[in-house]
Amino acid sequence: MASSPLALVAGPATSVLEHPRFAGSPQLADVASGGTVLGAGARGDGLRAVQGALLDMGFALYGGADGRYGPDTARALRNFQVHAGLRTSGVLDAATLRALDGLAPASGSRGQSRALPSAFYAGQPVRVVIALREHRTFLFDPLGQLVDIFPNAVGTAATPTHPGLKVVRAKLDQVATENAGARLWNDRHVFGARLLDLSWVDGQRSGEELHGTSAPALLGGDVSHGCIRHANEDILVLHDALAVGDRIAVVETLQDPHLGVPVTVG
Repeated sequence: MASSPLALVAGPATSVLEHPRFAGSPQLADVASGGTVLGAGARGDGLRAVQGALLDMGFALYGGADGRYGPDTARALRNFQVHAGLRTSGVLDAATLRALDGLAPASGSRGQSRALPSAFYAGQPVRVVIALREHRTFLFDPLGQLVDIFPNAVGTAATPTHPGLKVVRAKLDQVATENAGARLWNDRHVFGARLLDLSWVDGQRSGEELHGTSAPALLGGDVSHGCIRHANEDILVLHDALAVGDRIAVVETLQDPHLGVPVTVG
């Protein structure tokens, strides 16, 4: 569908911002020229525009677009920098802003203008691509067109989410999800509003699920026991869109060599 995100930051540097979200902002023009970076203590309308773009691209930003730089903004910028192949500083520097200028969707739109993953993994069509290191979940329709991008939280280093090709094994509604939380964790709300149980593509249990969360502030990080958490409003969309048997590709980054065009058999 598109080339590596690394290609988006190649070529000659420029201080001119072209995206209507960012053009005309003196604060961002100063960043683009290399005159400053936006980090701890920064605030302003330019930063708010950047936050809005990150939210629309599916990066977790629990505090919303408030125009103030804090830990949530730093985390969202680090996740975007992973996607763009940049140093993960968590601050808005010229290279990060240039990459964002080339990728952000139009104002009022969600998604991403370029560098989307393929809806095929190892030659098989998938409905979802989960990018672990950038903490985003890409949902595709049955024809391989992007529907939306959602922030996620994944496993810790001690309890990682394992990459590979998986399938939806079972779908739990709200009552079943609450019952599972009460049975496994003595907490009816731990799995949020819905749960989709995953197995490996060969049918073996993976021990991982897509589910909602009772702790949305932790989205965007490595915090789970291996499951992939989503905001409750997002897991409702995923639950309704997916069917038992649909394939889920879990990758570290979108540069995973298994993502690509379908294999022709003949």
